Amino acid sequence: MLRTSVTTVLLAGAITSALATFASAAPLTKAEANAAMAAHKEKCYGVALKGQNDCAAGPGTTCQGTSVKDFQGNSWKFVQGGTCASLELPGGRHGSLTPLDRDI
Repeated sequence: MLRTSVTTVLLAGAITSALATFASAAPLTKAEANAAMAAHKEKCYGVALKGQNDCAAGPGTTCQGTSVKDFQGNSWKFVQGGTCASLELPGGRHGSLTPLDRDI
């Protein structure tokens, strides 16, 4: 009886975790993107931490939250307008307004 309860709890937790991951991997809605642009945000490539990108994480990904490396060059995050290229990253790197070939 106890074993069945533990198995059920573990299974329920795994399903909940999987659903949460799937939900966060959805593309930004048009309303979310429009709100960011209205707030004078810009898409900045290569600045997001692993799994924290807003979109564009390359071929085979669904979008938001799908970057697999910190500062992955083909994923972007919204940042305050006019600040992208001046963002300093480890190793003397900076953000970019266009996709990068690094850390892919």
